[in-house]
Amino acid sequence: MAGIVAERIYSIRLRQKMKKYPKWLRAKKAVKYVRNFLSRHMKVEPENVKIDKSVNEKIWERGSQKPPARIRVRAVKFDDGIVEVELVS
Repeated sequence: MAGIVAERIYSIRLRQKMKKYPKWLRAKKAVKYVRNFLSRHMKVEPENVKIDKSVNEKIWERGSQKPPARIRVRAVKFDDGIVEVELVS
């Protein structure tokens, strides 16, 4: 079992970042942005960020055209370099 190295809560702002994309691409780009944001802040590769189903459902909740303005997530980094992300209620 891998040990926990770091656990952080992030509030990721999506509103301004997603306005530059066409409406039909916004939720898809928001998921990619969350993955890249967390890989940058937790210092791991993007493919090592495992996004929980609850985060994905929250982003896609109102369809592909209207992702939420911000999302709060808890990121847990393990010593094997994997980051697991879950929604903070």
